[in-house]
Amino acid sequence: MFYWRSTVPAAAGDSRVDVAFTGRSAGLGDGPYAGLNLGGHVGDDPGDVERNRALLANAVGVPRTRLVFMNQVHGTTVLPVSGPWSDRAPAADGIVTRTPELALAVLVADCVPVLLHDPHAGVVGAVHAGRPGMTNGIVAQAVARMRELGAERISATVGPSVCGRCYEVPEDMARGAASVAPASAARSWTGTHAVDVAAGVVEQLRTADVAIDWVPGCTREHPDLYSYRRDRTTGRFAGVVIIRKAAE
Repeated sequence: MFYWRSTVPAAAGDSRVDVAFTGRSAGLGDGPYAGLNLGGHVGDDPGDVERNRALLANAVGVPRTRLVFMNQVHGTTVLPVSGPWSDRAPAADGIVTRTPELALAVLVADCVPVLLHDPHAGVVGAVHAGRPGMTNGIVAQAVARMRELGAERISATVGPSVCGRCYEVPEDMARGAASVAPASAARSWTGTHAVDVAAGVVEQLRTADVAIDWVPGCTREHPDLYSYRRDRTTGRFAGVVIIRKAAE
């Protein structure tokens, strides 16, 4: 089920924070959605998607209602959340919380999933950073919302995404991204203009004084990850972050 999973290193007395990125194995999806598709907006059977989400909730040890998703729109809105949504998930590309045992999820299939955490302050966040979000400032917004909740020593686990060599774009788009984050400038496998969104995100995180743990893997090149660039019709995998309750 998991492509990668870990517990964030923390000092004695700090909150335990778990982070994970799902893979395609162990799910109920079929055809182009084969495996653990968690995206409810991509044409897959809604029942299979909900059952996959329940499988993920069980795997990370929370009730299904406490696995919280967003309605991602490639914007820069980052919302605080303290429990399950009372209605449909709001439009946002980042969520942050101080609430233990609330699993925050971000869905991707080439974009950059960013899991933010400060175990000492007990604050975590999940961020969807595609090219539009990266260029428009979603990273800075998310870090600011984390700090509003009391985070001071923020670290980020940056998940797998499409690499610069596999993300060919028109020249003006590449130049626009590089004008915001120079590290995003890239060339494709064929030497054309490209964008390395993850490198741009990492550059922005470092500028914001955030420590980085970058999980390797290109979605287009790795068969255990969904990739829109590779397959067009496809599912979504997730990054998940959770603060655990302190031991009694």
